[in-house]
Amino acid sequence: MTDYYKDFIKASELKAFDKNHRKTINFNISKYDIAVSKGKLQYKNLDLAKERAANIKHRTINDLDKYIIEFEANFITRGGRIIWAENQDEAIIEIINIMKKYDARHIVKSKSMITEEIDLNQHLQERKIESLETDLGEYIVQLAGEKPYHIVTPVMHKSKEDIAELFHQKFNLKENSTPEEITDFVRKMIRGKFTSADIGITGTNFLIADIGGIAITENEGNALMCVSFPKIQITIAGIERIIPSLKDLDLFWPLLATHGTGQKITSYNTILTGPKQENESDGPLEMYVVIIDNGRSEVLKHEKQRRALSCIKCGACLNGCPIYKNIGGHAYGTTYSGPIGSVITPYMRGMQEFKHLSFASTLCGKCAEVCPVKINLHELLLYNRKDSVKLGYSNRMDNFVMFVWKKTMMKRWLLEKSSIKMKNFVLRKFFAKPWGSKREIPIVNSKSFNRLWREQRGASK
Repeated sequence: MTDYYKDFIKASELKAFDKNHRKTINFNISKYDIAVSKGKLQYKNLDLAKERAANIKHRTINDLDKYIIEFEANFITRGGRIIWAENQDEAIIEIINIMKKYDARHIVKSKSMITEEIDLNQHLQERKIESLETDLGEYIVQLAGEKPYHIVTPVMHKSKEDIAELFHQKFNLKENSTPEEITDFVRKMIRGKFTSADIGITGTNFLIADIGGIAITENEGNALMCVSFPKIQITIAGIERIIPSLKDLDLFWPLLATHGTGQKITSYNTILTGPKQENESDGPLEMYVVIIDNGRSEVLKHEKQRRALSCIKCGACLNGCPIYKNIGGHAYGTTYSGPIGSVITPYMRGMQEFKHLSFASTLCGKCAEVCPVKINLHELLLYNRKDSVKLGYSNRMDNFVMFVWKKTMMKRWLLEKSSIKMKNFVLRKFFAKPWGSKREIPIVNSKSFNRLWREQRGASK
């Protein structure tokens, strides 16, 4: 059995003290911060826009069954097909069955975090089916044999020099290839794949209930080509992706663009409402939407934490989080990293295995501050911690330390009478390991804060 906690601690320490990694991620996030600051200028009242978006998503999540059924009915009316999958295994079986039905051997795929969540590429490759990522960032990650580092920008952890070296090794491009040269190379190589692919696979940003539509927003146009050329198209979506109406897009698309990349609106915005109709000249002949639960209902069960399902996957909380900025995305050991991942992963993949993510936070509140749908992420992390203790997943030492801490903090005389020597001994004995080997344990002052406060007040009189 994988010890996710130990892996997290090991990976976190490795990345936190990797100067090159920190230099790269800090540089890339600094560019993001500048772009987002400019993008937010399009709003006269950003907080009002966020409040409206939060209310819509909160209402939708609370009536999720109603909106999902409405989407299904409208999508089927236009000839689309809906497949429901309770978990990863069911989703993979259903997708593989579609591959077998059409004898598909070559797949083109646009960026999608939910396909990463269910390890779709790995399962297709095991069955000798080529699954090609057509988003440039995702293609680089696929080429490097890695997982996405970030919800929006999967190669945020790589510099342009790292990427040039990768393409030199894989394709013998010159060692100092520029981003423009690499982009041109990939464009020419992938372009032919679109026209010859058997099936196109996409994710979705939003499922639109009132029209049975699939809304996709992107900057490269590759998702649109994954839909336009192959005769069969599959969209994979989590149950939480639903929004009530087409009218809501004028609120959500700009918010997503601004908080995701600092743009007013992304370059390509597409709404799909089913396969090609009789009076239409192009589009897929068959269109499937695979709607996946995969642990989301477990999040939905918890009245407080269900707010996290309002997430529109903009990545703003990752870019603002001081923990993410130090340890990066891969250290989390899960598809969804950063604050949002730390809230939902323990319920989606198991509290016992992933409770540690909820403790990997400073609780500074920056994530909630930058969230475009006002998710109180730092508070939800506290609820997660409480649930993990209630379920009995805290160890004996944690329980003992908290018991002693509680008793001591509730009785001032224990704080005042305990010797400085004893306090420093307790810190060294019980806190040295979690404090980390690269930091010195602080030394307790000879006078308590309470005593210093009283002395200062007395001296000021």
